[in-house]
This record gives sequence, C-alpha cells and structure tokens, in this order.
Amino acid sequence: MTTSTGHTPRAEHAGSRRWLLPVIILAAFALRMVVVLFTYRGLPFAEEYLSHAQFGWEMGWIARALASGHGFSSPYYPWSGPTAMQPPLYPFLLSLVFRLFGIYSIASGFVILSINSLLSALTCIPIYYSAKYSLGARAAKIAAWIWALYPFAIYFSAGRVWEYALTGLLFTTCFCIAQRIHHSAKPLAWLGWGALFGLTALSNPSVLSTLPFLLLMALYRVRRSGGRWLLYGALTAVAAIVVLTPWTVRNYRALGILCPVRDNFWLEVYDDNSGDASLDPSSAHPDANPAEMQKWLSMGEPGFLKEKHDLAMNYIHQHPEFVIRKTMRRAFYYWTGFWSLSAQELKEQPYEPGNIFYVCCISFLMLRGVLRLWHRNRAAALPYLILIAVFPLTYYITHSLMDYRLPIEPAILVLAVSGALPFRRLHPSRAIHWIGAERALEPVFAAESTTA
Repeated sequence: MTTSTGHTPRAEHAGSRRWLLPVIILAAFALRMVVVLFTYRGLPFAEEYLSHAQFGWEMGWIARALASGHGFSSPYYPWSGPTAMQPPLYPFLLSLVFRLFGIYSIASGFVILSINSLLSALTCIPIYYSAKYSLGARAAKIAAWIWALYPFAIYFSAGRVWEYALTGLLFTTCFCIAQRIHHSAKPLAWLGWGALFGLTALSNPSVLSTLPFLLLMALYRVRRSGGRWLLYGALTAVAAIVVLTPWTVRNYRALGILCPVRDNFWLEVYDDNSGDASLDPSSAHPDANPAEMQKWLSMGEPGFLKEKHDLAMNYIHQHPEFVIRKTMRRAFYYWTGFWSLSAQELKEQPYEPGNIFYVCCISFLMLRGVLRLWHRNRAAALPYLILIAVFPLTYYITHSLMDYRLPIEPAILVLAVSGALPFRRLHPSRAIHWIGAERALEPVFAAESTTA
C-alpha cells in the first residue's frame, strides 16, 4: 500500500502529460469550428457572385476545373487551358471536396473550412515538439496553447479558403524534424525528411528556399560527429527531387516549360514593382483587369507570363532605386504590419492601427526571443534564424501580406514565447521521455538525447 501511494503523484503527472496534446488539439479545433459556423455561409458562392472569387480564388477555379473533368486548368474564371499557376496539393484537396459535396456549395464551404481548421489544430503537435526541443516542456505547453488561441491561426484557417493551414502543418513538421535530424543514423529518416519537404513544396514552393540551409546545418553537425554526412545529404536531396519530378514532367508536357511547381513568379514581381500608382495594385492579374484577361486568353499562359517576365526585368533595369526602396518597404511591412496611415488607408482598413500594434508586439517578442536563445544555446537558435531570415525573401520582392507569414508563424510564435517567458521557465530537456500520446513520434525522435 505504501509503495502504491508513493507512485500515485507520478502516475497522475504521467496521465496529465498523456492527455496534454489531445486536449490542446481538441480545444484548438473546437474554437476554430465556432468561427467556421460564423464564416462558411459568407463565402460568395451565391448566384450574384458568379466568379466565386473568394472561394479559393485561383485555387478554387482550378479545383472547379478538376471537379468538372477539365483537368488541372483554368486558374481564372473563364475556361482556359492547362496551368501551372498554383501548386497542386491544395487544389486537388479542394476538388475532392467539390466532387463529394458540390462545386461552390454551402456544404463544400463548411467542409473545406473544417478541414483547414483541423489541419491548423494539428499544427499544435509539431509546435509542441519544436518548442520542447529548444525551450523545454513548460514553454512547449505554453506555445501549443497559444497557437490554439492565436488570432492569425484561427482567422486564416477558419475564414479563408487557401493552403495556409496545410502548408503550416507540413512545414512546421519539416522544421521540427530539421532540429533533430542530425541525431539520426538511419538513412530512411533522411529520405523521409526530404520526401516530406518535397510534398510541402507541392503545397507552397516558397518553403524550398529554406531546405539547402537547414540541410547544410544538419549535415555540418553530422560531419562534426563523424557521421555519413555526404550520404545523408544525397538521400535528402534525391528524395525531394523524386517527389517533385512527376509534377515537373506534367508541367513540361502540358505547357512546354521546365517548371518544378508553379510558373507565376514573374507575374507577381511585375504586379508589385511596376510603380504605376494610378493603376489598381492587382492590375497585372487577369482576374482584376479585363484587358489582361483578353491577353491571357489570346496569348496562352506561357506567352502571357513570358511577357510579364520581360516587362519586370525591363522595369527593374530602368528603375533599380525604386525597386530597392519598395523591397525594403515590403520587408518592413512584413514584420510590422505598417504600410500607410493615410486617410484613404484608414478608411479602407479601419483596424489597421490595431493590427500594426499586434504585429509589432509579436515581432518584438520574436526578436527578443531569438537573441535570448542565441545567448543561451546557439545551436538551438540557428534553425529559427534560418527560417526568419530566408523564408520571407521571396515575399520581400513580390507581395508581403500578413497571410504570407503563416508557414513560419509557428516558429515566430515559439520565439515570441522565448522572448516573453522568464529565463527560469526555459529548461530545454536533455532527454525526451515519451509518455502517452507522445509515443506516436517515438520512432522519429528516439535518437534525441541533447538539445543540440
């Protein structure tokens, strides 16, 4: 009896840890579903909104084409030919919903927002393990709970039809693995990591910009420990390439272009760097400009995008100072939310001051957190530095809207927790004890024994 009583507190503690992540995930999902109930009927699928633009925009139009038997095509409302304007993963998911519940139907709106909400809630898992590895179990629990309540995560999953939640879950998992992959001596683990990165790129190719740096970081640590770094690097790269190859071949056969994932980069560069303030900011996009739509339909996708490439390059060569200034302004906006407080801006965006304050606070805590982590454990801080330094570069030269931060928002949140918590609450564990629900990831992370 005495022995049994002595173990009761430990058993109760183990039981609480066993249910920690499921409780957080369920709470996150329930909160998002409450928001879904208020938003799904607002998707413009009624007859007066013939283009159904906000039901996924380009991804929704491609999903409509897939569900209608036209293949991966028609990235804008008029029917057109094959396209590579968007990565394939989310349009295929959305097209499956359309096939089962109806194209642009109320039921499809509810289902796809519910799926987004579930994916966002499941992101609590890699957030927890990422924070646990670098900051300790207490901070990991706080980070997971904050993600469950995080306004950005809730809004962009429960209120918007796009790939944010899917990319966020996949990319945060890639990052979580990147933190500790150097501990693994199993070639299969490196193959799996590369394949997962390739799959994530099929949701949002911008994540590929971080793979070389995260891989080099991991390989450097393997080399220092005397491991087979060259083999592991080759396996990871080959796995990512193998996953991307079928879609690359499809794009070449359908469009005659060599394009691993999507082909609209130069359209976005031209769209936000033309410098003509008298034009609508999206005037280069066919869905916002009838003249551009006519050119799109007559020239075809490859010809239209080739023209935008030439126009963008000419403008950059003729106005380099303007492009540099605007790039710096977009970078500032990316981390502060501030673009303008003019009367026109405040009229169109009345909540802009509050959003600026919110984004600035998160960015300040992020910077404070990464500095504290750098002084405490540089090896743990380096992956985060790679993420926040490399990933946004694509958006600095195209568009820097707040929703384009979503793939790295989980890492930003973990750093913000590091910046907000007292040092005494940051205790990176030197050994991971797998209890309850955590056992699901034991085969992947069993080799972890130190923080770096």
